[in-house]
Amino acid sequence: MKKEELRARVEEVGIVPVIRTSSADDARFCVEEIAQGGIPIIEVTMTVPGAIEVIRELANKVAGVILGAGTVVDAETARECVDAGAQFISNPALDLPTVELVAKNPQVIMISGALTPTEVLAAWKAGADFVKIFPCSLVGADNYIRTLKRPFPDIPLVAGGGVNQQNAAHYILAGVSAISVGKELIPRESMLLHKPDRIRELTKRFATIVRTTRARLAEAQAQVAGFR
Repeated sequence: MKKEELRARVEEVGIVPVIRTSSADDARFCVEEIAQGGIPIIEVTMTVPGAIEVIRELANKVAGVILGAGTVVDAETARECVDAGAQFISNPALDLPTVELVAKNPQVIMISGALTPTEVLAAWKAGADFVKIFPCSLVGADNYIRTLKRPFPDIPLVAGGGVNQQNAAHYILAGVSAISVGKELIPRESMLLHKPDRIRELTKRFATIVRTTRARLAEAQAQVAGFR
């Protein structure tokens, strides 16, 4: 896929599951189960042992899945991940050399971490496709997203850090393009014991939250437009 297609797919799905495990085997299990659960976008963080090899192995094995690399904190690691088959690069904080590297690649997108308005604008100007506000839940949650969207209505934001079933809808209503979800979608017990049913259930539950909330938002916007 090209950048435009990848961007459109992320916005369409609206969820980026984040896999952070203590073993490569657990990471492989989670990728396959999330894909089976119906979310075709998955991020494998660099904190997973052998993460780059996991990405290399699964890039062509799991059909129809956009596989990305997360917690990428420097350009050299980003380059290695792209060479392994990663279709997007994500990080928890702004690193301009990484953003600039990915911006030059026509088949990889960048989800750049940021927190302050200055970082959001810097990431966008450097070529980020999405800007992930992390850790969102600690700095005002959905209210902070609303505050950022006022001066930056055209910058696609991703909410990351503390997103769960109780607040996911609030972030969607606040205007994010997607939510980044980790342990709330991949419980530690289910991961360690390789329990697929629970992970698939949560995958479908989060997907439903995004879908139904967007439908509510579209309906409300249509009603407002009708009164004009």
